[in-house]
Amino acid sequence: MTVGQVPASYPVQFGVDYPEAERNRLTVAFRVVLAIPALIVLWVINTTRALLFLPPLLLILFRNKYPRWWFDWNLQLLRFENRVVAYLLLLRDEYPSTDEEQSVHLDIGYPDVASELNRGLPLVKWLLAIPHYVVLAVLGIAVTVTVVVGWFIVLFTGRLPRGLFDFTVGVLRWSNRVTGYACILVTDVYPPFRLAP
Repeated sequence: MTVGQVPASYPVQFGVDYPEAERNRLTVAFRVVLAIPALIVLWVINTTRALLFLPPLLLILFRNKYPRWWFDWNLQLLRFENRVVAYLLLLRDEYPSTDEEQSVHLDIGYPDVASELNRGLPLVKWLLAIPHYVVLAVLGIAVTVTVVVGWFIVLFTGRLPRGLFDFTVGVLRWSNRVTGYACILVTDVYPPFRLAP
């Protein structure tokens, strides 16, 4: 594989099952209020956000290792965060579980640090990811508009159009790839600029 080439299957995979049944209009109408307890739990956990980045960076840099338990902690935290976000963005009606996968799937391959990760690259990955942050900020605005429009559509029709669903999932997929690359440092493969899997 040459530099800049993205493998067919990127090390960070994300997807959400499209809800085939009619949506629960009542929970959609009050989604922001219903999500408050999950958002509080997520906020408390995210006060330790530096734990996602700093220890793995130091361990990769100085010890050339990424402890499996630390990887598992980061993966489970990101999975929970994605369930909360999927619920808030109207992708699913199930209340976000703290431990069950539900219909939101995030899979990240455990890296072989010695052969897959460059020891010094974690120092600059955040800088290399700036173009992604800019694009994701613009896409975040588009997702906000999409969710507001989708909210009204679900209230009137009971279904979220597949196009709006796929766009929102694509932006979340892109964001998770950037997080895997620049924050939890599980891959040195530069994230692709695309919404598709």
